[in-house]
Amino acid sequence: MLNIAPWKRFMIIGAVLLALIYSAPNFIPKENREQIFGSLPSWVPHKGINLGLDLQGGSHILLQVDLTSVIKQRTDDLITSLRPSLREKKIGYKRLATTPNGIRVTLRDVADAESVRKAIAALDGTLTLSVNGDMVEGSFSEVALKQIKDDVINQSLEIVRRRIDETGTNEPIINRQGDDRIVVQLPGLDDPERVKDLLGKTAKLSFHLVNMNVAASNIRETGGDMILPMAEQPGQTMAIERRAVLTGDMLVAAAYAQDQNGQPAVSFRFNPLGTKRFCDISTNNVGKLFAIVLDNEIISAPVFREPICGGSGQISGSFTLKEANDLSVLLRAGALPAPLNIVEERTVGPSLGADSIEAGKNAALLGLALVFVLMIGGYALFGVFACIGMIINLLFCFAALSIMQATLTMPGIAGLVLTVCMSVDANVLIFERIREELREGRTAISAIDNGFRIAFGTIMDSNLTAIFASLILFSFGTGPIKGFAVTTMIGTAASFFTAISVVRLMVVYWVGKRRPAALPI
Repeated sequence: MLNIAPWKRFMIIGAVLLALIYSAPNFIPKENREQIFGSLPSWVPHKGINLGLDLQGGSHILLQVDLTSVIKQRTDDLITSLRPSLREKKIGYKRLATTPNGIRVTLRDVADAESVRKAIAALDGTLTLSVNGDMVEGSFSEVALKQIKDDVINQSLEIVRRRIDETGTNEPIINRQGDDRIVVQLPGLDDPERVKDLLGKTAKLSFHLVNMNVAASNIRETGGDMILPMAEQPGQTMAIERRAVLTGDMLVAAAYAQDQNGQPAVSFRFNPLGTKRFCDISTNNVGKLFAIVLDNEIISAPVFREPICGGSGQISGSFTLKEANDLSVLLRAGALPAPLNIVEERTVGPSLGADSIEAGKNAALLGLALVFVLMIGGYALFGVFACIGMIINLLFCFAALSIMQATLTMPGIAGLVLTVCMSVDANVLIFERIREELREGRTAISAIDNGFRIAFGTIMDSNLTAIFASLILFSFGTGPIKGFAVTTMIGTAASFFTAISVVRLMVVYWVGKRRPAALPI
């Protein structure tokens, strides 16, 4: 018999009411939402769907990670560590140099080759080592290179995300693309140049002791020293020890501050390890210069006038307020493991986004209107039930996207329009089955009962097929394809529920009230 248990009726009505509540913020202008929903209890939703780059404007930036510099840095560090090891073992060598994917040691005595091979292996076990006469070579294998690349990309993704979050940008989209690229989409961004500057800086901070014995005019790299330019004095250089005594990863806090002259500066604080090391260095080097290096440029070189054991310090220089704030953001987010190069940049204006929203809205309204005409013209009162179900289906879609805090793009709108207008397919199957039952001479109630019951299997199959296809699109697609797949899955699931539950409840309620002898279908 055609009957729905009372508890099922309450569940269906409750689901529709929740969909209405959760979708409501999307139909209220963003600037008025807080005013309307702010005084309501916290469980009442007040967030709408986030609009993507193509709908509200913003910036699209494609970054390429300079992986070559990472390999070079690894080999340079390896040479720096290998020198004292060879010196300690009293192994003489003619040359110690880097190769594209490793290092090469040219020995004075061939008999030392095995000792050198073991010394290199002890420093880095991922190197593939070979001995050829008086030369010992170590190079990274393909597996090791791939691991290094994956680690660098993943670390860069995390640091880019932190830097973007520090700027307060809402709902950024940051994803990996290919082997060495990162896509950054910043909807509604007002100042893309600042973000580009932040993303373009490696922010590799290190602290070095200054070698006062090397003349400033001696512009060459010595075994343990290197010459770097000074930011405060353009054209001037300073010799510093190659090996950093402290690194930026030992920082636990960085913030804008003012120096003793009231000028913009950046204060920082070390972790326990950095605090102890900073204390030891300042104690043993009173009266000596201490260089603070950012991205291979000396930004400050203060003098240790007394031991500093508090674990905090300050970077001062010719900073503007904006530069000091940006530097503190960079230090808080951490240093990039490799430079990022901007290979593509697109800017979408808010007016273009508004045009896209208007076009999507018009397409949705036109689609709904045409479906309304066809359904009501074809199925009379039952067509009205189907159209009401289609509107409720749309509410479910908006509610689900709001709960997920999903980002809606133009392909997502296409998916919504498609699934909402296709949501009447299930009703068409049910209504046609009811017509067949009536033609066979069944009563109105029996025809409705059989129509919903027999069509259920076909509706289930067709909806599962659509969901599986959407899952495949989501698994293998990229940004726009994923957006289309998500909205299609949500719309398909919502249309299934509205067809077999919501529309059925409306039909059952109407039949119970009217007790018709014939059906207006």
